[in-house]
Amino acid sequence: MNVWDGLKRLLDPSTTMSKDTFSLEDQGHPPASAEQAAQMVADARIHTSALLTRLDRLAQAAGQGGEAIRQAGDLSANLDENVNHFKELFRHPRNKDLIVREITIATEPPIRAALLFMEGISDKQIINGYILEPLMLLGHELRLSPQPGPAAVDLVEQRLLTGNQVSRHHDVSSLAEAMLAGDTVILLDGAAVGLAVETKDPPTRSVSDPKVEQVIWGPNDAFTEAWRVNVALVRRRLKDPRLVTEILTVGTVSRTYVGMMYIDTIAPPLLVAEVKRRIEAIKVDVVNGSGTLQPYIDDHPRSLLPTTLMTERPDRAAAYLSEGHVVLFVDTSPHAIICPTTFWALLQTAEDYYLRWPFGTILRYIRVGALIISLVLPSFYIAMVNYHPEMIPTELMLFLAQSREPVPMPAVVELVGMEVVFELIREAGARIPGVIGPTVGLVASLVLGQAAVEARIVSPIMILVVAVTGLASFALPNYLAGWGIRTFRFLLLMATTVLGFLGLAAGIHMLVLYAASLRSFGIAYLTPVVAYAGKASDVVYTPPLYKQEERPGYMHSLNRRRQREVVRTWDPHSPQPDPHQGG
Repeated sequence: MNVWDGLKRLLDPSTTMSKDTFSLEDQGHPPASAEQAAQMVADARIHTSALLTRLDRLAQAAGQGGEAIRQAGDLSANLDENVNHFKELFRHPRNKDLIVREITIATEPPIRAALLFMEGISDKQIINGYILEPLMLLGHELRLSPQPGPAAVDLVEQRLLTGNQVSRHHDVSSLAEAMLAGDTVILLDGAAVGLAVETKDPPTRSVSDPKVEQVIWGPNDAFTEAWRVNVALVRRRLKDPRLVTEILTVGTVSRTYVGMMYIDTIAPPLLVAEVKRRIEAIKVDVVNGSGTLQPYIDDHPRSLLPTTLMTERPDRAAAYLSEGHVVLFVDTSPHAIICPTTFWALLQTAEDYYLRWPFGTILRYIRVGALIISLVLPSFYIAMVNYHPEMIPTELMLFLAQSREPVPMPAVVELVGMEVVFELIREAGARIPGVIGPTVGLVASLVLGQAAVEARIVSPIMILVVAVTGLASFALPNYLAGWGIRTFRFLLLMATTVLGFLGLAAGIHMLVLYAASLRSFGIAYLTPVVAYAGKASDVVYTPPLYKQEERPGYMHSLNRRRQREVVRTWDPHSPQPDPHQGG
């Protein structure tokens, strides 16, 4: 055996495996077992038979009107045949989640029926008390005598079932989708139609405090993984019949529900249509959260800055809805997506409006300062020390030189190393479970910083620069925007290392041009400061609530005014209101 064969055997273990060793290398080829081949043939037969049945019934109903066409499905009038179709579709009896309960409805004559539901996501108490009990007992007490077929379905739906939501379906796929959502399907012998009864009971957690967008002054409830609960939290704040919730489905495998909320007569119709168009155009297998849906609808999915806003706060989602935005709720995700958004919204929090307006304005200025420090401070320090030491006062320059004298590494290597260590500490503190994560991060920062200074690997002033930069990055309220700012910080540091202040100025200029080129659902990313001629008062400072008479002009809402020009009519110092203005 030569060296090449030995290296190949070392790098490719499959060459030394025996025939009995398990391997997935044949993945993508025709199935190796007869059972898999039979299952694939059965699936093809089910879909083909359903398609042919539906086409045949559509042809028969072509001249009978629109109602007959809508009722043309692939269900059979034979109960046993329908049940067998569902069993084959759900891989029964291998799939233990499918529950099939065959019963006899207590009418004269009795009617055979079957209940089908999925274990774990349907409420068995509702099934027992509001479906099984009425069907098996109530029909006998009422002495009902329906005719088999559609008449029996009408009687069961209108006289026996006490569920609050019952819908009819004429095809297997619609009933299967309802079952996977937690509903219970009822099939009757002699009727080519099925009933889907609302029995959803998915496992969910209760409403808890926000984990990321915490506030000191304001509500402390947050979204959960149940999108219906999230919609209820918003409707609790916006009791308006114009608040619309449209339900969309994405993912051919996950079949994830996406709730699209907007206020009719306020949200621009073009925005609503565009958001819906982008969601309906998604053709993927799985979408299991807001984070996975976001790249499919963003204008710039490769951008380092988020062009849609994610929030876990119901009050913030309600506020954006009232301004004309569209809010998306993805099932199994505790975050809502707000469309569109601007860069300045990433620096705002819900607490800005709960505090008095001067304090909210001060907090915004603090965050803007934190943004500048987090983005520019390391590069500014390198430019001053390496390229322009004459700009530093003499006493300070001598102090910096004395502190860096025992350090054997260049300032750039020193700074990059400390930044990497800080990011490792941040990530480790976030991944350590329980309440010890922040403690471990704090202890690691103190121990490593002190050890690095005593070992003369870094200078004390470098520890100060990295600490202030990291602290400023924590002041940014948006998590995704924080990642982008940290990435831009390293890019500016590279440009400054090569060109000094010229590289820093050029990098900032390119960054501003890049942000100005971004758009979010047809709105400029830096609006209203850039590309909008209207007011930008809610960006420069936090105006008093009684002074915010109009919605943001860049949203082009159908109803611009949200309150009267003068709302403090009791105040003698306020101007007299115009009686012709509406609220």
